[in-house]
Amino acid sequence: MNITSLIFVSLGLIGLSAICSGLNLSLMSLDIADLKRKAKLGDKRAKRVLPLRENSHLSLVSILFTNVAVISTTSLVLEHRFSGIVAGIASTLLIVIFGEIFPQALFVRQSLDVTSKLTPVLKAMIFITYPISKPLQIVLDRMFKHQPGLLHSRHELGLIIDEHVNHGGSELDESEVGIIRGALALSEKHVKDIMTPIKKVYWLPVDTKIDADKIDEIKEKGYSRIPIFDKKMTTCFGLLLMKDLVDIDFDEEAIPLIDLPLHPTKPIGQKTALDTIFRRFIAARTHLMPVNYNGNFVGVVTIEDVVEEIIGQEIEDERDNALIQLKRSTKKVKA
Repeated sequence: MNITSLIFVSLGLIGLSAICSGLNLSLMSLDIADLKRKAKLGDKRAKRVLPLRENSHLSLVSILFTNVAVISTTSLVLEHRFSGIVAGIASTLLIVIFGEIFPQALFVRQSLDVTSKLTPVLKAMIFITYPISKPLQIVLDRMFKHQPGLLHSRHELGLIIDEHVNHGGSELDESEVGIIRGALALSEKHVKDIMTPIKKVYWLPVDTKIDADKIDEIKEKGYSRIPIFDKKMTTCFGLLLMKDLVDIDFDEEAIPLIDLPLHPTKPIGQKTALDTIFRRFIAARTHLMPVNYNGNFVGVVTIEDVVEEIIGQEIEDERDNALIQLKRSTKKVKA
C-alpha cells in the first residue's frame, strides 16, 4: 500500500473510530424521560433517537464492537508500513487524540443534534454486528434491568425554574417564573399562614335581624360574602351573600338572619396545606371557608388568598382601590 492510500485509509478508520467514540458518549448522556417529553412536543430529533436510546444495550454493544474492530484494523494497516513499535505508538496516539478526546469533547456539547444526524450510521452498526450484539443485549437486559426515570424533587424543580430568570434563551418571563415558584411552594405553606384572623373578620351572629340600618352597615363594610357564626364561635351556619339581598325590602320590617338564604361552607383546619385547600375550594364551589382550631373558629380564608400566594402579589379589587384613595385623601386633609 502506497503512502497516499495509507493516509486515506488511516483517516477513514480514525474518523469512524471518532464517530463510535463520540456517538457512544452522546447517546448515553441523553435522558430517556427528557427524550420522551421532547418527542411528545413534536421534536423530530428526539423521535429519531428515542428508540435507539431505549434499546441502549443493543446500541452500546454495536458501537463498542465496531469501535474495537476499527482500532484493531488501524493497527494492522499501520503495521504493514511501519515496524510494530512505531505502528503501535502511532495508532495509539491517533486513536486517543483524534478518535477519543476530540470527538467526545465535541459530541457531548450537542448530544441530541449529533446523535440525531448519526442515527443512520448507528443503525448500520447494529445491522452489521447484529449476530453478535443481539445475544449480548439479551444477556445485559436480564442482568441489568432498566432503571425507572428519576423524578425531580420540589426543591430541585424550584432551582430549575430559577435558572430561567434573566436567561436570554428562556421562554418564561419573570411573572411566569414567579407563578410557578408560588405553585411549587403551596404544599409547604398552611392555612394559618394566609388566613384572616377572626378579630379582623366582619361576621354576623346567627340571631341578628337584618333591617335597613344593618344593610347600610354591610354596604359600608363592602364585603360580598359574610360568614354567620354563633356567639361562642363554635358553629358556622354558612355564608350570607349580598347578591341574595338585592330584591328584598328591609325598610318595612327587620328579617331574622336565619330566615335568609345561607350558603353552606365547610370549615378547614388551620394546619391544612394550601394545595389541599385549593382543591377543596374547587370541589366545594365556594370562595370562603372558616378556619377551625380546637373546636373554635379562629379566622377565615378565601380562594383569593390562595391565588395571591401563587402569583406572589396582592389582588386589589374595586373596594381596595376605594379604600386606598380614601386613606390618601384623609392624609391630605390632615396635612
